[in-house]
Amino acid sequence: MKSILGIGNALTDILAILPDDNLLTEYHLPKGSMQHVDMETGDKIWNALKEVGVKYVPGGSAANTITCTSIFGMPSGYIGKIGNDELGHLFKSTMEQYGVTTTMLYGTKSSGRCMVFIAGANAERTFADYMGSALEMGPEDLKQEYFEGYDYFHIEGYLVQNQELISKAVQMAKNAGCIISIDMASYNVVESNDAFLHNLVDKYVDIVFANESEAKAFTKKEPREALDELAKHCDIAIVKVGKDGSMVKQGDEYHYIKAWPAKPIDATGAGDTYAAGFLYAHSIGMPLKVCGEIGSIIAAKVVEVVGTKIDVPRWKEAKAEIKELIAQNSKQ
Repeated sequence: MKSILGIGNALTDILAILPDDNLLTEYHLPKGSMQHVDMETGDKIWNALKEVGVKYVPGGSAANTITCTSIFGMPSGYIGKIGNDELGHLFKSTMEQYGVTTTMLYGTKSSGRCMVFIAGANAERTFADYMGSALEMGPEDLKQEYFEGYDYFHIEGYLVQNQELISKAVQMAKNAGCIISIDMASYNVVESNDAFLHNLVDKYVDIVFANESEAKAFTKKEPREALDELAKHCDIAIVKVGKDGSMVKQGDEYHYIKAWPAKPIDATGAGDTYAAGFLYAHSIGMPLKVCGEIGSIIAAKVVEVVGTKIDVPRWKEAKAEIKELIAQNSKQ
């Protein structure tokens, strides 16, 4: 089985269901907003949330993808930076429980976290992000040995803002012979790092995952034309169009992939799990269309749960559906 290494912002999602809006008001968090907070505020909110009762889930885009590839059975590794604290140790131990080999670096600040407040009758979500030690990861932290022995290297798009880190990482990954993939992560990251990202994709990246807004930011085109343009810059281009499915292209080969049936309640993590399914299928030599379909199957499972972690029954269901799909294509 081929192996995969990911690099990303090591963040712990802290999910809290609030009885009222008092905590949001106290910390000046407009309902439904996403706010960045400093270390002092981040620690105060976390301590206040402990009294409410919370759920901790290691997160960050690449961590979500790498957790899923590990569950698929791919030998999977992860590089990230945490604080030497309770949340950091929780992040590391939980990733390892999923079978991921972690290279966790330690920063000077508290561990990064994304605090998610669920409040009101319609379960509206409010976010307070504290990046902490995750933002301290730099090129000097990387060693060539971290990359050796891996077949794939997956980059979380949010890290592109740290251009020196990513430049060194892709050089080391290429030296190790890795196939390099990137999830573009956010249209505003694409817009603010346009020239660097184009150069990165042209020179180093083999597989690009983008949603329609990210693809438009990169190519200035609508989804179908954006896919064609993306495919000129890399080996395989994927443009995800939400509930309408996804499109994949390699050279002149094009496929439209329908969204797998689901009863969605929370779209968080859908793109991360799609990437995991696609990369797993690619690693076992599946045709391009099947790679997209396996990505679609697993993305459909995560939108049926709150948060980014698929439960055991849905994983069993997904694996059965994927096994059947692989068997059908093996006969052809």
